[in-house]
Amino acid sequence: MNRKPNRVEPIVLLLLLVAFCAVVSQAQSGRRQPKAPPAAPVPTPTPEPTPAPKPPEEESEVGFIIGSDRIGTFHNFPISYYDAAMQGCADRLRSGSSAAVSISQGNMNRGEAIKKAKGETKTYVVYMNLVLDNMTAQSYDDLEIDYVVFAPQTAKVVNSGRTFLRAVRKGPIVVGPSSTRRSGALYREELIRQAGEDAGERILKALNLDIPVRR
Repeated sequence: MNRKPNRVEPIVLLLLLVAFCAVVSQAQSGRRQPKAPPAAPVPTPTPEPTPAPKPPEEESEVGFIIGSDRIGTFHNFPISYYDAAMQGCADRLRSGSSAAVSISQGNMNRGEAIKKAKGETKTYVVYMNLVLDNMTAQSYDDLEIDYVVFAPQTAKVVNSGRTFLRAVRKGPIVVGPSSTRRSGALYREELIRQAGEDAGERILKALNLDIPVRR
């Protein structure tokens, strides 16, 4: 006797498969989802450091006032000649030391220079004068510069000398006038300015204030 095929078994298998899929789906849905990593904190801008205040610059312990008698001399030299001599001296004093240097704008004779020095506490007074030797001079090209340095408070003469317009320079050393002659007011003023520089050079050495200068 032949057995009829059982159609119940496929239906049961199908139901079991559906139930299994539902269980798996529920299990997957119940898993915890991984948390997203926390956002990186926003960096706080670092304030720039406040620069330390600069210490006040110390004033120079030494100073110079340069003056000359533009109207009280026997020879009536152009005022620009006096200005050139004082400017040359001032330039050398500034470049060769840390001293404060000023040029007197008004007329200053020797007596006024002494009085000015006595009223100062740390500033020397440099009195400059243009000289023309009537016995040997042939023109303004033979001008010479006399200078005197008065100490503050006492007005004691700490240095003095004479420089020449046509000095022969061997490095920083001035050995004397040369015989080279050229004409022209501008050229002469330049020679006067250089003679003023020579005076400043000697003053620095006399007061032990000179700083080596590259030449």
